[in-house]
Amino acid sequence: MRELMKVLPGEDIIYLGDSARVPYGTKSPQTIQRFAAEDATFLLQFDPKLLVVACNTASAAAIDTLEAMCPVPIIDMIRPGAAAACEACEGLIGVIGTEATITSGAYVRAIHACDPNREVRCAPCPLLVPIVEEGRAGDDPIVTHVLCDYLHDMQRLRPEAMILGCTHYPLLSDAIAKLMGPDFMLVNSGQSAAAKAATLLARGNDTNPRPTGGTLRCFTTDNPQRFATLGRRFGADKITSVDYVGTDELEKPFETLT
Repeated sequence: MRELMKVLPGEDIIYLGDSARVPYGTKSPQTIQRFAAEDATFLLQFDPKLLVVACNTASAAAIDTLEAMCPVPIIDMIRPGAAAACEACEGLIGVIGTEATITSGAYVRAIHACDPNREVRCAPCPLLVPIVEEGRAGDDPIVTHVLCDYLHDMQRLRPEAMILGCTHYPLLSDAIAKLMGPDFMLVNSGQSAAAKAATLLARGNDTNPRPTGGTLRCFTTDNPQRFATLGRRFGADKITSVDYVGTDELEKPFETLT
């Protein structure tokens, strides 16, 4: 959302954070697909121009399901991030993400769709999401210890670029870059997806003509106050209020749809 507001400041955004059912990254593909479909069904009630799947895990497990059910264009995290990494370097690409994202092989497939001969190495980093949500910064000793453990093999392989395959990870980008050393590029999948959304709207002459002033409306399936606090930690200062929507409300329209 932060990256979207940077490149599309005039657009109105409806954001749903399924806080009650996270983390998605440790769940089965079938569960992720159901949750993602319910989330999308809720958002489609607002008649959006496009839908951004602002989660690498949901993108990896459920993009086919979402594209089959949605009448509007969909921007995922995986393909834009993979394309950006292939453009950024000619050598080895590293990927870090949740267990579900890495296990799915989605990034490897997307990178090979861009460059069939490209070497890719992936590493799951399951503790980084709760660490970020607890508000721990990159200079925290616990963060350093966990990153050193997860990135040990990546440091040895020395990829030319590494995809931050989770939208939580950019908050730790400085600490990751410090561990990985110089001559190394981090690819922010959220930033890449936002750029693709801007390009798609411009190509269809569908960008809101307002240079600034887009509105933001947020929904969460859990504690609205905690959601607002966490959102501001991620840099979304535009959050002024958050509405609660129960998971039972998400399930009803999906059951009707199916």
